[in-house]
Amino acid sequence: MKFGAVPLKDALGATAVHSIRQDGLVLKKGTLIGPVEIAALEAAGIKEVVVARLEAGDVAEDIAAAEIAQAVAGEGVQVDRAFTGRANLFAQTAGVLVLDKDAIDRLNRVDEAITFATLPAFKPVVAGEMIATVKIIPFAVRGRARDAALAGLTKPLLRVAPYRVRKVGVVSTVLPGLAGKVIEKTLKITAKRLAPAGATIVAERRVPHDREAVARALDEVLKAGAELAIVFGASAIADRRDVIPAALESIGGRVEHFGMPVDPGNLLMIGDAGGRSVLGAPGCARSPKENGFDWVLMRLLAGLPVQREDITGLGVGGLLMEIVTRPQPRDEPLTASRSIAAVVLAAGRSSRMGGPNKLLAEIGGRPLVRIVAEAALASQARPVVVVTGHERERVETALAGLSVSFVHNPHYAEGLGTSLRAGIAAVPAQADGVVVCLGDMPQIDAALIDRLIAAIDPDKGALVAVPTIDGKRGNPVVWSRRFFADLMVVEGDVGARYLIGRYGEAVVEVPATGTGALTDIDTPEALAALRAELEKT
Repeated sequence: MKFGAVPLKDALGATAVHSIRQDGLVLKKGTLIGPVEIAALEAAGIKEVVVARLEAGDVAEDIAAAEIAQAVAGEGVQVDRAFTGRANLFAQTAGVLVLDKDAIDRLNRVDEAITFATLPAFKPVVAGEMIATVKIIPFAVRGRARDAALAGLTKPLLRVAPYRVRKVGVVSTVLPGLAGKVIEKTLKITAKRLAPAGATIVAERRVPHDREAVARALDEVLKAGAELAIVFGASAIADRRDVIPAALESIGGRVEHFGMPVDPGNLLMIGDAGGRSVLGAPGCARSPKENGFDWVLMRLLAGLPVQREDITGLGVGGLLMEIVTRPQPRDEPLTASRSIAAVVLAAGRSSRMGGPNKLLAEIGGRPLVRIVAEAALASQARPVVVVTGHERERVETALAGLSVSFVHNPHYAEGLGTSLRAGIAAVPAQADGVVVCLGDMPQIDAALIDRLIAAIDPDKGALVAVPTIDGKRGNPVVWSRRFFADLMVVEGDVGARYLIGRYGEAVVEVPATGTGALTDIDTPEALAALRAELEKT
């Protein structure tokens, strides 16, 4: 191929290498220059142009791209018409992308003019999604390079394996302290994971965390027609001899591999029971975030075998995200007594009270918000920051004389999330964490706050402390600084509840007595009942 600048008279029949914009003329790169283009260029005062011209033995870019794209495309792949030296390939159906990496590497080494790029191997794709592209870099490629590329393509290099498994069974084990809502949320997340593959949960069991119970449940969901079974353990699998692997073997199944070089997802077990796959899910599988569990699950749903070498080959690129329960480098090491601040949220409008500001309602002669602030001050938490909003001056007056600092949230009407963000932003930089207290929970005392603070232990992965009563999670919650960035983007009125579910592996539950950790004051009736109860004592 000839390439370079030529006088206009020599440009006829050549291809414009660069786009030209001058005096109203727009000549796009790749345009074949004919008499009309020559006249337009002359009128624009252009004397020469950079062109490419094919020589004997050259193959035009679109022809070469189309031929190579057709040769690499396998089952479930559609090739689009080549244009500007590029031929794009698309998935014809939903499934998992299967590639021959070694052959793709060989193709890309044939000649620098020929390139082939794809999505990652085993990526789940949907119908119509672009999955690869063949691009010829110059305007033409030497015929012998094109021929060498095609000669090496004895079989297709990529295909889309359609989803085949439609029926999934789920077994969840239960231990004291595991709330039923955790299992419910896990099932919802799992159903969403399965939906793109057209698969559904056809059988579900919840059983104690012991070998015999799990074995019976596995047998039941498989007999119910499940083509794939997933076991979510209340306790993570720690060894091949643990409850879930032992249960699989007791029904005649076998553990094919335990452990995976993907984080999150290390503690995954893959096994077989009568020709049907059984997955022992790692804890991260309860989260909707992508993790190693997804990588294996989607392959199995497409009917692709997942063998030991497939699992062990996932290490490069297998560090998907920082694991929040692991220590991070700090400028200074944490001291034995960690610095935890307190934020009291006192900005709400009390809309369900029908008018009065509940935070100013008195019990035993003290406003609710003062009771909460005094409890925070009696604890180890320092400093104590109060977020104001609605009736700011009256709330500050109710807290007169207390060693608290105030931060005003002018956007309080937009929801609790805005107050939480204002409070977190006001926490001193040296604080290792924060306990977030609600201004309408007067039964929270300093002792509970201190127990929550004491439960934080980064070395053991305990980064969020939540009080529980009969398995129900309440308030206040202590958050390590690791989560401040997440707290700063919370929106609406639901608060940070969803973060506790997202980072379940970092949460430590602290048993509480009574009902105070679950009781906030939202209605006049609730206020009257609590006032009667507390003032009676």
